[in-house]
Amino acid sequence: MATVTELKAVLKDTLEKRGVLGHLKARIRAEVFSALDDDREPRPTLSHENLLINELIREYLEFNKYKYTASVLTAESGQPAVPLDRQFLIRELNAFEESKDNTM
Repeated sequence: MATVTELKAVLKDTLEKRGVLGHLKARIRAEVFSALDDDREPRPTLSHENLLINELIREYLEFNKYKYTASVLTAESGQPAVPLDRQFLIRELNAFEESKDNTM
């Protein structure tokens, strides 16, 4: 009969192989940050430049499937929950979009 330690090791190994363990850890971190967030303490007002920078970082995180990291960024920075329009970002940054892969 397997010991509890052996069962834990097998479970951890299985979750790592499926790619679930990392997501679970990230989700727990995001929830802890959310629970610790003090709504009574006002955040500094976001400048236009910081809003754009944060939005670029959020787009990078979401593009790379770092959705929990992106949710922590949004919560901590005071960034609007709804992402800015991509075309607006392109115009504001005087950037251009590659039509074949939708990258800036």
